Amino acid sequence: MAASFGQNIPRVGSPFVQQYAKTSYKAGNQNWGIAVAPDGMIYSANTEGLLSFNGQEWELHRMKNHAGLRSVYIDATGKIFVGGAGEFGYWTRSDYGKMSYTSLSGLVKDQQALKNDEIWRIINDGDKIYFHTFSKSYLYANNQIQTITANGEPFLFGFQVNGKMFFEQIPSGLFSFQGNQLSPLKDKDKLLGFNILTMLPYSSTEILIGTDRNGVFKLNSDGSIVPWETEAQEFLKKYQINSGVKLYGNQYAFGTIQNGVIIINQAGEIVQHINKNNGLQNNTVLSLAIDKQSNLWVGLDNGIDRIDINSPLYYFADLTGNIGTVYTSIIYNNKIYLGTNQGLFVSDWNGVDHYKSLEFRVIPNSQGQVWKLENIAGQLICGHNNGTFVVDGNSMRKISSVTGAWNFATIKDSNYWLQANYTGVSLMQSNPDASFIKQFSYKKDPIRNIIQSGPESFWLSNNQNVFSFKLSPNYQEATELKLENNGLPKETKLYGIYDLANNIVFASDSGFYLYDNILRAFKPYEELNNQLASFSNANKVIPISNNIYWFIKKSHLAKIQFLSDGKLKIDSSSWNSLKGRMMNEYEQVLNVDNNLSLIGLDNGFALYFNQYPVQQNIPKPLISSIWNTTAEPYPIFDELEIPNDENNIRISFASPWYSSASLRYQYYLEGYTEAWSSWEEIAFKDFTNLPFGNYTFQVRAITPNGIKSEITAFSFKVLPPWYLSWPALIIYLLLLVLILYYGKKGYENRLLKHQRQLKMKLMAEQEERLARETAANEKKLISLKNIQLEQELESKNRELANAAMNIVYKNEMLNNLHHELTNINDTNGNKLSQDQLRKVSKLIDEAHSDDRDWDLFEKSFNEAHENFFKKLKADYPGLVPNDLKLCAYLRLNMSSKEIASLLNISTRGVEIRRYRLRKKLNLPTTKNLTEFLLEL
Repeated sequence: MAASFGQNIPRVGSPFVQQYAKTSYKAGNQNWGIAVAPDGMIYSANTEGLLSFNGQEWELHRMKNHAGLRSVYIDATGKIFVGGAGEFGYWTRSDYGKMSYTSLSGLVKDQQALKNDEIWRIINDGDKIYFHTFSKSYLYANNQIQTITANGEPFLFGFQVNGKMFFEQIPSGLFSFQGNQLSPLKDKDKLLGFNILTMLPYSSTEILIGTDRNGVFKLNSDGSIVPWETEAQEFLKKYQINSGVKLYGNQYAFGTIQNGVIIINQAGEIVQHINKNNGLQNNTVLSLAIDKQSNLWVGLDNGIDRIDINSPLYYFADLTGNIGTVYTSIIYNNKIYLGTNQGLFVSDWNGVDHYKSLEFRVIPNSQGQVWKLENIAGQLICGHNNGTFVVDGNSMRKISSVTGAWNFATIKDSNYWLQANYTGVSLMQSNPDASFIKQFSYKKDPIRNIIQSGPESFWLSNNQNVFSFKLSPNYQEATELKLENNGLPKETKLYGIYDLANNIVFASDSGFYLYDNILRAFKPYEELNNQLASFSNANKVIPISNNIYWFIKKSHLAKIQFLSDGKLKIDSSSWNSLKGRMMNEYEQVLNVDNNLSLIGLDNGFALYFNQYPVQQNIPKPLISSIWNTTAEPYPIFDELEIPNDENNIRISFASPWYSSASLRYQYYLEGYTEAWSSWEEIAFKDFTNLPFGNYTFQVRAITPNGIKSEITAFSFKVLPPWYLSWPALIIYLLLLVLILYYGKKGYENRLLKHQRQLKMKLMAEQEERLARETAANEKKLISLKNIQLEQELESKNRELANAAMNIVYKNEMLNNLHHELTNINDTNGNKLSQDQLRKVSKLIDEAHSDDRDWDLFEKSFNEAHENFFKKLKADYPGLVPNDLKLCAYLRLNMSSKEIASLLNISTRGVEIRRYRLRKKLNLPTTKNLTEFLLEL
């Protein structure tokens, strides 16, 4: 465990208290037990289950029956034993945050009795674990449960101190437990009815016994029990002890039911009292534990608090608002003075080893703004809004009415000092008594800062301007006041003038400047500004010791040491908890001695112990969880082989190191990033679209004062895509072999094929030549055949024409014959009788109507014109035989007269039939009928 402050907790001020409300940890109000794991994690037995905290986040682990917990204990292996209402067992945590519970209550034979029991204490004795209730104790060993009772008497609590076990029986008193035997202590009757709630080691042979309402007793080595008479005894009796724990340096913390935590030393002196008035959420303390940093954890009736008793910062808080914001402070003649916006306050100062030694009271007639307190020539000078005063004990005497005494500067090797005020500069003297001499009559500008640069030379400044100022050799007259802004940026704001490592530097919001006496102009102090980085525009510099300074930037403190090689050593994180708690641009630090500084706050002050305690290395970070965040996030615990299509992960980590100043982390993903990341307070890292391959994630932490942890590392793998998996690669190999084999076979086949193709090409060329010759011959034959066909067609057409003409001729002959018959006379010169004429006309008509000529004509026509009639009937089914005949005659390009003779109708009838035929063929008027029929 870390040592601190010479093994003593400061008795002045109060330690920082970090509150964790139930809204933070999101569980029940009451925290009955607190335990610290070997890796530093905090576990709490909460009314809703087991709470865990790794320094970054709380997590609630509910019991299988949703039982509330009353106790928690963690053994050296990291098993987290818990007990509650009718249930007990242990939790284990994997390397990546998975919590698994194993119930042991099933090993109890009397299950009905267990249902009514609650496990209030868990005690470890070697390989034995005692789960202690108010009626009995369940001993767990070798995976078996043995029930321990006290001859019908109920137990209150059990304790293990200095390697010994103790049980309190009701009403018999305190017994030791050895070899499964309960043995009464010889003086146990002195504690009858007192209800023992804590037992703590006082020495290797002596034990402190804390009772609920009767204070603390000491169990001596001879077995006698006597009251431990201390200044805290009455307090503990009044406010009821409920728990206790031994701290470092033989100091003890007792948690009370009614008034928070009291810390006492081995002499019984009160060291600290922390309750709701100075930080706790609640005054009812249910449990206490010490973490790896010696911080005190407090389980409350409503919440959990961490008390940083091992911190270098302690606080005096002005909770009532009577004191106000501290602008200046000083320790003078065993008194501490605070100059605030409400006046000058004083208290006796007995150092940091006297409890409750600070009781501030306002000095009469000091009400108002106090700007400066300084010891000048053995006299305490107060710069006030109303003037300048000499302070003597609990009173003050005005020596100047010039308002607004901001700053003082003694003139070296003289009895004089200068005062910077609202209207310029005043001359003061120290001996025989501090007194005002004069206000110099130069420009009435306000002057905030003043520093001596030569025997009679000074630099003055306010927020806008820098002046060079000179006095006469006897310092009684001002001989020069000159504006010296050459080289300073326009509109720059000036903060102050400081002697920094034997250089006079000018602080501004644009950095530090030096004055070049040759050029008579300001120039940036680049060497300093570059190393200071963000503190290059610090608004205040306060010396600590040789070459060590406080740099302050808007209530952010940094301790900076100027090294011999010109480099700077900067610590700017150890005071992060004070950010925003000081008055900007009026920050104040009083260096009491080499080990103590007083830092003014806006509601009191902080005590900073410059000598850090000896600290162990911080624990290396824990991997608190690994999440796959590709789609709906889910935790990864064991299988660290990530599918290729789910290659987005979040890694959360935390180092269980608890402080008001945050840790920072640095990570490196081997196989992905090229170097370590920058230091950040963020305790997780997202990686997206990770390529397939093997990775090793490494992370480490660093404290504000530069202590680094060891590296935590774990490896995981992003699987290749399916097409690059081993089965796929084997298939590819087989395919490659097949491709090579069949490629070779194909090549050989192509050679054979090429040979065949050459051979076939020659044959083809020969066949082509023969084919060309054959085609030419066939073409000639076809040409001859076409000529022959055309000739045959012409011959047939002529035959058709002749046949048609014969029919025409026949019909004309028949017509002529009929005409002649009508003119024929018999031998007597008489006309033939009507009956005779009818007979002959009938014969002629029958000759006209004889279709044999037409059938023969039709047959010949079809042979010549490729089924002309079939095509007409197919395309125009509405045509009648006379229409077909007309079409045939028109196809032969016969005249209307010839057609009239063939059809035995008049020429006019032919025209009528042509008209009707056009209608049936749907021919437009622009289309020639004969041409249409010739195109069929």
